[in-house]
Amino acid sequence: MQSLQNKRLLLGITGGIAAYKSPDLVRRLRDAGADVKVVMTRGACEFITPLTLQAVSGNRVHADLLDADAEAAMGHIELARWADAILVAPATSDALARFAIGRADDLLTTLLRASDAPVLVAPAMNQAMWRDVATQENYQTLQQRGYQFIGPAEGAQACGDTGAGRMSEPLEIAQRAADLFESGLLAGQHLLITAGPTREALDPVRYLSNFSTGKMGFALAQAAAEAGAKVTLIAGPVALDTPPHVECIDIVSARDMLEAVQKHLPQSSLFIASAAVADFRPISAQDSKIKKAVGEDRMTLEMVKNPDILACVAASENAPFTVGFAAETNDVIKHAGEKMQRKGINMIIANDVSRDDIGFGADANEVAVLFNQALAKSAVNSADENALAQSAAQTIIEKCDKQQLARRLIALIANNMAESS
Repeated sequence: MQSLQNKRLLLGITGGIAAYKSPDLVRRLRDAGADVKVVMTRGACEFITPLTLQAVSGNRVHADLLDADAEAAMGHIELARWADAILVAPATSDALARFAIGRADDLLTTLLRASDAPVLVAPAMNQAMWRDVATQENYQTLQQRGYQFIGPAEGAQACGDTGAGRMSEPLEIAQRAADLFESGLLAGQHLLITAGPTREALDPVRYLSNFSTGKMGFALAQAAAEAGAKVTLIAGPVALDTPPHVECIDIVSARDMLEAVQKHLPQSSLFIASAAVADFRPISAQDSKIKKAVGEDRMTLEMVKNPDILACVAASENAPFTVGFAAETNDVIKHAGEKMQRKGINMIIANDVSRDDIGFGADANEVAVLFNQALAKSAVNSADENALAQSAAQTIIEKCDKQQLARRLIALIANNMAESS
C-alpha cells in the first residue's frame, strides 16, 4: 500500500452498526502513510463518538455543514479541495439513495457534490436491504457516475441474518483505496526525469545554485510510478526521500546531470525536465578557497554556459516525448511558449516563481501547461490571447498541493502521449 504514502483521504462514516470498524480502517490508512480526515453523519454519531475518530485520525472530526470555524464558513469546499480521494465506510442503504439522487443537505453529501476526487464506497446493510430493487438501482447509478465499490461481503450479520451485506474488512478497504492511485496510464513507459537544483563549484567550499527543493520533480516521479511507469529520477542535491518503486541517481552539477541523462536516454520513452539547471558555471573551479584580498570590494567571476540538457534531449535521435518546465517571474505564458518552440519540445509546464505562495520551496503550485497544437485535439481554458495561440494549446491547473498537481500533470502527459503516437 505504498501508493497511500502522503495521500489525503477523507473518510465518510454513515449511520450503521458497521461504523465500529471505522477506527480500525483509519488506523490501517494511517499506517500506510495517509493523512485521514473524518466526516460523520448525524446517524454515525449515534453508533460511535467523534472523539474516538479524532483520537485515531489525529485530526478534528467534521460533522456540521455550516461550520463557523471553517474558512468563509465553507467547510465542505475546504474538505473537497483537500481530499485526494473520498472513502465512505460504512455506506448504508439510505446513504446510497441520498448519493444517487444528488442530495446535498449535510456535510458528507455536499462535499461529494463539490469534489472531483475519486470516491470509494463500502456498503453495509441487512442482506434483504442490499438485495432490494431500489438499492440495486442506486448502486448501478452510482457506478455509472464513476463511484467505485468494495463489497459488501457475505456472512453473519448483526441482525442475525446471513448473506451479502457485511462491510468489507478494513485491510481490504485500505488496499482498494491504494489501488485508486494506481491508474496504469503510463504502463509500459519508461520515464526519465530530472529534479532539484544543480551546484556549480567556485572553490572547495563555495558554489552557485538556486532555490529549487526538488519537491515538484519528486512528486511527478511518484505519480508516474503509481501510473505504472518505470521511473529513473536524476536528482540534484535535495533533502527528500526517494519515492517507492523509483530509481534515484544523485548528481551535483549540470554536466553530471547531462552525463546521467545521456546514459539512460536510449531506454526512455518519456523525458520530463523539472530540474532547475544552472544556465552558467564558473569557467574553472579553484583548487583552494578563494581569499578576499585586503581592500578588495569587488570580485569578478568569469562564467561559461552550461549544456542545455532539455534541448539536447529534444534534438536527439529517436527523442522521447519531451516535457520541459519554465520558472518565470513575468509574462509567464509568453516566455514559456517561446521556450517550448525554441527547444522543440512536446509540452512545457510554466509557473510564476515571483509568487510567495507557490513554486520553489512551497508545498503548493499553480501552473499553465502548453503543448503543441499539432498534438492536441482542442485547447482547454485558452484564455491568453497572444501570438502563440495559433501554435500551442493551453490548460491551467489552479493552485493545489504538489502531489495532487503531479497526478493531474501525469494524466495530461499520458493523454497527450497517446494522441501523438
